[in-house]
Amino acid sequence: MLKLRLSRGGTKKRPVYKVVVADSRFARDGRFIEKVGFLNPLLPKDKKERVGLEAERIKYWLGQGAQPTTRVARILGENELMPMPANGNNPQKAISKKDRKKEEAPKAEAKKEEAPKAEAKKEEAPKAEAKKEEAPKAEAKKEEAPKAEAKKEEAPKAEAKKEEAPKAEAKKEEAPKKEKK
Repeated sequence: MLKLRLSRGGTKKRPVYKVVVADSRFARDGRFIEKVGFLNPLLPKDKKERVGLEAERIKYWLGQGAQPTTRVARILGENELMPMPANGNNPQKAISKKDRKKEEAPKAEAKKEEAPKAEAKKEEAPKAEAKKEEAPKAEAKKEEAPKAEAKKEEAPKAEAKKEEAPKAEAKKEEAPKKEKK
């Protein structure tokens, strides 16, 4: 698939990009089919020398089915070579990482509190099902009821194993650790 994308050039901390037509399988700064423009992000946005595009060649490649990347699509939209793409929905973009972590901590605690409530609801659901099964409507349902009870008996065994695991971990923690020299 053909892509219109940016290929990085320049030196460390001083990027200069070429707008190129390349196969999507090629490396970002590797082989390309044709150079159709450039971008110098170090210059102010109002300068003409910041972006240079060959409009006719870009229109030709778009006609051939080349797909621009999101950044190139925005550059082409600003230069009126194609319609401006819709803004992405990233509500976290304007929030600093420190603030995001502060907001995530209360959410995580709320999820932990909701988990026991959800488990309690799950436990209530089998009880309601058992009541429905106990109602003698047909002989077939009476035969299925013992099978359901057998499954319920297996469930406490699994829970017992889960309770034993933390005890084993506690024993490991209590055991004195050997010092390495």
